[in-house]
Amino acid sequence: MATTAATPRHPPKLVLGETFSLAYDTFCANKVRFSLTALGMVIGTASLILVVTIGMTGKQYILNLIQAIGANMIDAEYKGGGEGTTPDRLTVDDMYAVLQRVPGIVAASPVVPLDNRIPIGNGKERDLRVLGVLPEYNKVRNLVIVSGRFFDAEDEQARNKVGVIQQKLAEQLYGSVDAAVGKEVKLSGLPFTIIGTFRESVDTFGQSEVTDNTMAIPYSVSRYFTNTPFVQQIYFSAADPSMVIPVTDQIREVIRSRHRPESNYVVQNLTALLSVAERTANALTMVLLLIAAVTLLVGGIGIMNIMLATVTSRIHEIGIRKAIGATNAEIRFQFLSEAVLISLFGGLGGVVIGLALPFSVRFLTDYRIPISGLSAIVAILVSGVVGILFGTVPAARAAKMDPVESLRYE
Repeated sequence: MATTAATPRHPPKLVLGETFSLAYDTFCANKVRFSLTALGMVIGTASLILVVTIGMTGKQYILNLIQAIGANMIDAEYKGGGEGTTPDRLTVDDMYAVLQRVPGIVAASPVVPLDNRIPIGNGKERDLRVLGVLPEYNKVRNLVIVSGRFFDAEDEQARNKVGVIQQKLAEQLYGSVDAAVGKEVKLSGLPFTIIGTFRESVDTFGQSEVTDNTMAIPYSVSRYFTNTPFVQQIYFSAADPSMVIPVTDQIREVIRSRHRPESNYVVQNLTALLSVAERTANALTMVLLLIAAVTLLVGGIGIMNIMLATVTSRIHEIGIRKAIGATNAEIRFQFLSEAVLISLFGGLGGVVIGLALPFSVRFLTDYRIPISGLSAIVAILVSGVVGILFGTVPAARAAKMDPVESLRYE
């Protein structure tokens, strides 16, 4: 009579859904303890998202400030020449030569500074910085017209004695920017009509040619006071930010080709400053992220501690599970899933808080704070990884327990 080999009986495997269901039941049975443990992850993930948001906001703010000055702006200036030589200064013809030979320039203007004094009443006078510029100066320097208008091509061609004054100067002399429009200012005895007021898009704190006592007049009229073609600076504006660097190099070559080899000219743009500002903002964000990582580390340690305590309190349960056939891998995965569930729960709570704050600012104010969806995804992934890393030790400890000793444990 043939005998058949007995088929070995394997204990039923604990499916994935049941594992997480048991983990969730354990979580519900100890809501307060596990919620307090998850609080560290809430703070950590919320900090991570807010740090990224703060870093992006600061970076955008700095870049906007620099771009407001003129991201496409290129500045050419004479810096001297060889010893004992006569100054080889820039001229307005240099500007026109560049416009003819360098493509990609949409606007340009020379700057001729003139110092003058104007009467302000009661026998008093005030220093005034007069700038002779073309109408394109308004576009190149990205000025903000506060009241009235900037002089145009007709004023330039007709040599109209008009000008625009800085906002603070208008307020100090006439009380308001609107009251300044239409007033008359005498420069070296010549009457000039104020047709508008302006300010820089970003306050340069007197580090540019524009000061609080500045008045801009048509370049053609400024020739009455200088009678020379020399200019102090020439501003150019490229059509696109990507063209700034090549256009800067071409401008430098054109200017040098028109002057003596020993003459020194500086042709510069704000590209380097933009790059430095961007790197600085990124470095600051990285430092803040490291601080947020420390918070996540503390949250992970809290998860490990609470899971170790949970293992100790459930030794008898572990013995029973092993006695009915649970493997070490299943025990390990059971406790690891509980640690991950706590971590993810805290991570989701942190993401909600981290996104709620910037969204609230956007909805309740006019500030358009940048929000990174990627940071929320990274925060969830990091919280899951933290749960796995810090849940491994308690899970391994539970899996290594002897079932006999566990059943005897009281």
